[in-house]
Amino acid sequence: MSKRDYYEVLGVSRDAGQDEIKRAYRKLARQYHPDVNKDDPNAAEKFKEITEAYEVLSDPEKRARYDQFGHADPGAGMGGPGGMGGFEGFSDFGGFGDIFDMFFGGGRPRGPQRGRDLEYELEVDFEDAAFGVEEEIQIPRLETCANCGGSGSAPGTRPERCRSCNGTGEQQSVVNTPFGRMINRRVCTACRGRGQVITRPCPECHGQGRKRVRRSVKIRVPAGVDTGTRLRIPGAGESSPDGGQPGDLHIVIRVRPHDIFERDGIHVNVDVPLTFVQAALGDEIEVPTLDGSVKLRIPEGTQTGTKFRLRGKGIPKLGAPHQRGDQHVRVHVITPTHLTERQKELLRELGRELGQHTQEQSRTFIERMKSAFLGDN
Repeated sequence: MSKRDYYEVLGVSRDAGQDEIKRAYRKLARQYHPDVNKDDPNAAEKFKEITEAYEVLSDPEKRARYDQFGHADPGAGMGGPGGMGGFEGFSDFGGFGDIFDMFFGGGRPRGPQRGRDLEYELEVDFEDAAFGVEEEIQIPRLETCANCGGSGSAPGTRPERCRSCNGTGEQQSVVNTPFGRMINRRVCTACRGRGQVITRPCPECHGQGRKRVRRSVKIRVPAGVDTGTRLRIPGAGESSPDGGQPGDLHIVIRVRPHDIFERDGIHVNVDVPLTFVQAALGDEIEVPTLDGSVKLRIPEGTQTGTKFRLRGKGIPKLGAPHQRGDQHVRVHVITPTHLTERQKELLRELGRELGQHTQEQSRTFIERMKSAFLGDN
């Protein structure tokens, strides 16, 4: 049976770049690897075809000959183009080691590990959340040991090269398969991928290279934050265990409730009591705001539940503190209690003047309502 075109096998065009060819190969290799498709009898042949195509197209010289001669390349040796006679050394083919590690549970060292991120819940007052504040908090975290500089070895000593992996940080084993010899690479268990072994641990960090300390961190809380707002402090998390970048500190804001003000996004609500006289005759009252007390004109005849708006007296917008919400003032008319006889008489007289129902009139009204709904039974 004639061989398929290598470009067709990888699913790429003839002018595809090396990066595109490599991506196509990795995708197909994951899909058709025999260890992933044990129930598919054709997977092995498909995998071999994919690998053969990649071995040629990933090599500029072999690719040029293939583009000129195709599968009839006179320079090809036994076992296919380029003399590929099996699978020995496969883990070194253009990133195949990464794919192999994925299937066999390996994991070669990937460079310094980033430090762990930390999270802290910060509770702030209502006014501080509105206008911003600077807080100083105490954070327990792992930091690079100052005594050993993070090496984990006692001062004056140095780690020794790991004998198990000869300082490479990884161990290899050869697996014989029906397709040839494959190399299994995994992190060295003796040195945990570091390539070094500590023989005399640092007395301060006990060979860990890091110590847990309590560190003061200043936090600038911007104006307009609310409960649930998250702030990120880059590099304020834990240090890396092997010289990498430190983690970040994430601050989660929680705002304490206020005795007077209630927040609604960037707006503020406040309830204000009015006496019966103030509501009836009108008045000028003082209303509390986040900026201090301001005067508010109450028109005569104001009813309970009436709302007034104070523009620009709300919460600054997060990220744009020059923009502020409004304050909504809702009034409640307070009914007088514990009246003297003289005060009661004055209210009765006022009621008569206003033509309002007396107690006797109210009873007559209620009787009429009963008759309308229940009938004259």
